[in-house]
Amino acid sequence: QVHLVESGGGLVQAGGSLRLSCAASGSFFSISTMGWYRQAPGKQRELVAGITRDSTTNYADFVKGRFTISRDNAKNTVYLHMETLKPEDTAFYYCNALVKLTLMSAFRTSWGQGTQVSVSS
Repeated sequence: QVHLVESGGGLVQAGGSLRLSCAASGSFFSISTMGWYRQAPGKQRELVAGITRDSTTNYADFVKGRFTISRDNAKNTVYLHMETLKPEDTAFYYCNALVKLTLMSAFRTSWGQGTQVSVSS
């Protein structure tokens, strides 16, 4: 079983910055791609950024140049550094990871509980 725990959300003024962290814990064999998604009220969950184990990254167009995703494989942790935040970035941010529980098991998607990011104008 794997647990993903996000931290670092909060309230910030437009133009400000925040850094989210997501740490994986529990019993598992390995973690592949990790990522961040967000969901605003009344909207579908959407991909914000993803990062492979060898740190290849991809970003949604709406965060390119403002957000940076990174990871520390030794700590099983993924980060999302958010700069120049806008009110439209307000959402619940969820951590996502592809996890292999044992050597012989397939990779499965795990989700964290999420952390709220609110950006005031």
